[in-house]
Amino acid sequence: MQAVPRSAHTDSASVRQLFSYPFRIFFLSMTLLALLVVPVWVLQVTGVINLPLAMPGLLWHQHEMLFGFLSAAIAGFLLTAVCVWTGTERTHGARLAALWGVWLAGRLLLAFGAGLPDWMAHTVNLAFLPLVMLDAGWRIWHARQKRQLMILVVLGLLWLMQVGFVLRLDMSFSYGALIMAMALISIIGGRITPAFSGAWLRQRGLDASGIRTIPALDMATLVSMIVLMASLVAGWRTISGLLALAAATLVLVRLAGWKGWLVRKEPLLWVLHLSILWVPVALVLLGGTLLAGWPSNAWSHAAGTGAVSCLILGVIARVSLGHTGRPLVLPRGMVLAFIAIHLAAAIRVLTALDVVPWHPGIGSSTLLWLLAFSLFLVRYTRILASPRPDGKEG
Repeated sequence: MQAVPRSAHTDSASVRQLFSYPFRIFFLSMTLLALLVVPVWVLQVTGVINLPLAMPGLLWHQHEMLFGFLSAAIAGFLLTAVCVWTGTERTHGARLAALWGVWLAGRLLLAFGAGLPDWMAHTVNLAFLPLVMLDAGWRIWHARQKRQLMILVVLGLLWLMQVGFVLRLDMSFSYGALIMAMALISIIGGRITPAFSGAWLRQRGLDASGIRTIPALDMATLVSMIVLMASLVAGWRTISGLLALAAATLVLVRLAGWKGWLVRKEPLLWVLHLSILWVPVALVLLGGTLLAGWPSNAWSHAAGTGAVSCLILGVIARVSLGHTGRPLVLPRGMVLAFIAIHLAAAIRVLTALDVVPWHPGIGSSTLLWLLAFSLFLVRYTRILASPRPDGKEG
């Protein structure tokens, strides 16, 4: 894989530059959290360390992956994209630093807040997503872009799952949050994946007419996931299992229309198609959990490590290049990062299904996860902290 041109790395990096655009600070912070939370959780669950967590260990791990890691990715992507969609001035400088400070405070309070009042950690953590939605929603409202409102609806439902999870410490809300995370993937992935794939084919003089998106199918998929989320939280196991299988079928039909095999030579594209393929895998495993008693952590890791984390890595690798004015050429080692994160997801799911023994499964999936995000950290930190080579803002 060809490396990024040297000129893209020669500008001086600075902390100030990280706060010039939302994707810069949030993508970097999200990566650092990914490199910390997973090994810390492994050390915590194996008894090597004992952090003064503000909630039980397993719930802390779930919360940080869903509402720490994922929320940072959402903030970085959405607050960057919405400025482009609406033609509004970006959130940057002190305002962005304050928003990032809320996110960081939430992480610290949950990791070290065992002796503090519950309301303190809860209030800070529950404040972040509404602040992101307020920032994005104001821009969308004033631009009269009704098409973007569904993203805010899904984010609002994701936040309600966080409220239920934090206040009741009930895993059904974390499961509902995973479904909403995949619903968000359904919206964002459904926009960028076929669009980018078609553009790539046309740039090379290839036929892109076979790539199809069907708005009615897109909406049916989204609605099925929202109904599935509500059914899971309500505790309707059989109905939820059937809904999960129905939603998986809809997602597979959408994916078939995008024809991902046509872009198999471009890592920045095949990683998107392959990541979204984890969504129906997770939904089928969820159906098996609810209808046949399969292990619940199989579907949750297919959703969290597979669909959510793999797509996040693929998206941030592309966004970080495009929005810093650099060619869409992957830095050296990032193909390995994409392979590693997908292998980490596969091994973790197989471990949950008892196909792979627990200790080697946990160990190898953790190492692969660390490899993937370490490669991003090494290759992209300077890109995220440096000015655009073309001298433009952002």
